Amino acid sequence: MCGRYAATANPDELVLEFEVEDDRSAEVGRSVLVNPQEPPPGRPDHNMAPTKQAPVVLTRVPRDDRGGAPRRQLRLLTWGLVPSWSKDPRGGARMINARVESVADKPAFARALATRRCLVPARGWYEWQASPTAVDAKGKPRKQPFFTERADGASVAMAGLYEFWRDPAVTDPDDSMAWLTTFTVVTGPAEPGLDRIHDRQPLVIEKDDWATWLDPGTGAADVLPLLETHRPGRFVARPVTRAVSSNRANGPHLLDPVPPEELVGVVDPMTGEVLGG
Repeated sequence: MCGRYAATANPDELVLEFEVEDDRSAEVGRSVLVNPQEPPPGRPDHNMAPTKQAPVVLTRVPRDDRGGAPRRQLRLLTWGLVPSWSKDPRGGARMINARVESVADKPAFARALATRRCLVPARGWYEWQASPTAVDAKGKPRKQPFFTERADGASVAMAGLYEFWRDPAVTDPDDSMAWLTTFTVVTGPAEPGLDRIHDRQPLVIEKDDWATWLDPGTGAADVLPLLETHRPGRFVARPVTRAVSSNRANGPHLLDPVPPEELVGVVDPMTGEVLGG
């Protein structure tokens, strides 16, 4: 699963890279967090965690121009999908990922797959590898976090789905607090090499396919092939500090590689060699 990632780009950088027509990232809507988000929504975040608001790219007819054409937008959405039919938003934290094997069939995701698809921009994502040889203080396999990013240096465009949830307690539909907009990341089997870190990974849409994936007029059957396995070698992964395991940790240092001499029972994703005993 994908439970943490790094969203390090500023909105103006995302506008350029993702060819955004309508930057709405300054509009901070309803949040599910009790305490203020740190870093604040829209700022570079090196440890993006579920329930935070994150930059998301989607194509949609502008709210103030219902007769117009769909436009590519950059918006801040809450990570953890809440279906429109939910009684309350509390279940969103359990739906941070949608498995590609069942995304077209599960009621929570099927309607969004048909018309509400998005791209979740990231520098890369974190995953934890369970050591085959080393154990922690509780006698369980020691877990080493890895950071995976594109080998070409471009942003990772994770496949996502989004939904709108209306709070029935707020009577005015124009009140910004009446709506909670959420997203989930689509995951699938890990590619060769990355499967030595974890058996799942977020599915990444290639740039040539962005327009098709985002087009609300393209049906689910036509976009599912975009989620199929791609050629290996698109990504590189490195072990990083275990500090990232705390969702309170943040900053560029989380992406620094761990020196080889500090690794304990870690499997090299490319060679399969066990490092550090």
